[in-house]
Amino acid sequence: MLVRVNAADIRPAAPDEQTQSTLDLFLIFVGANVVATTFQVGASLSASFTLPAATALIAVGSVGGAALVAALAPLGPRLRVPSVIAARPALGIAGAGLVAVVLYVSNFAWIALNNVIAASACARVGAAWLGPAADSPTAWAILLGLLATFVVWLGPRAVARADRIAVPSMLIVAVALTIACLRAPLPRFVPSGPIISWFNGLDVVVGYQVSWILMFADYSRYTRSVRGSGIAVFLGLAITSAWMMPLGAIAARAAGTSDPGAMLDAVGLGTAGAVLLTLATLTTNFVNIYMSSLAWKSLMPRASDGIVIWSIGGVGTALSAVPGVWLAQYTNFMTLLGAVLVPVGGILVAHYYIRPPRIDEGFIAELYDPAGRFRGVSTAGVIGWAAGAAVFFAAGSKGGTLPALAVSILVYRGVLYLRER
Repeated sequence: MLVRVNAADIRPAAPDEQTQSTLDLFLIFVGANVVATTFQVGASLSASFTLPAATALIAVGSVGGAALVAALAPLGPRLRVPSVIAARPALGIAGAGLVAVVLYVSNFAWIALNNVIAASACARVGAAWLGPAADSPTAWAILLGLLATFVVWLGPRAVARADRIAVPSMLIVAVALTIACLRAPLPRFVPSGPIISWFNGLDVVVGYQVSWILMFADYSRYTRSVRGSGIAVFLGLAITSAWMMPLGAIAARAAGTSDPGAMLDAVGLGTAGAVLLTLATLTTNFVNIYMSSLAWKSLMPRASDGIVIWSIGGVGTALSAVPGVWLAQYTNFMTLLGAVLVPVGGILVAHYYIRPPRIDEGFIAELYDPAGRFRGVSTAGVIGWAAGAAVFFAAGSKGGTLPALAVSILVYRGVLYLRER
């Protein structure tokens, strides 16, 4: 049974609302991750790595990144609150507000990226079918952005109906894309453009996976099974990334470029590929708008749902009007997300799994009390977050994922220990 969620509902889910099955939770993450940007991660690695090296890197990064998100997913059934609320004990209400701002701002970029990638394919197909007037990636990007926002504005039922059509169609076309990529002739590998190290490539893949970390509880809170929610999130993210990213690397090698439209043409899947990227863009932007709505409402609970939804979708759509910037900076964006979000994951793991707090109705009520014990900023949380991010950047070509994760955990627990002493 699919749960119906309000696009900006930050209240705790009641126990009788936890009717979502683990299969439904798995499908939500599959639908969110079978997306243009997952495909594009593989493409971004094609200039630096041979196909076997890229595939191995993707496998390790997909599993590692998915494991971090999945480790936090069981907090959803236990706390029954959105992710930005669950972060409050570790960072303080004000500190968690910073996480909400990061989520809100980064989703503008995700909405724009999804629109731009799909628009590249749509413009090529549109020009072939409708003539030169339809060969405008900017116009297609704006159209896709407004359509996704309109569907979310119509409400959860409209989103559910759209997903029922889009997700099965996406999976069918994704199989066709897999077959096309496996049949595509590949030129000899020649490194091109800025070459990144294996560990930097791992940071890109992990950074992409942990970009979902701020929705670890948003959907799992409607599932009753603690263990099942973790398994569902892990498999939903790991399988789809390990599947779609190598296809992006293959298509980019075949095309000699990471331009999405050219990649799909190179493997002989122009129209069908455009359909896949369009549907994937819509379904993932449904999720992006939902996540940003929760972030906004955690900061401004009285804001109008309609204003929240249209402001988020509108800004993301407006940013789609400058398509060249997003694809050119894609790898840097993934690295930046990893630097910001991996330490957040480490702090939450440290808080909830190392000397975990007692979770009861009183604890959940305190999460919403602006004058309670979680008020303000948690010094340990913010210092741990900053230390992890600094180490991620300082690691450079040696790779920052594991050092940032370890340092954020150690610093957070260390500051708490010193404060207790």
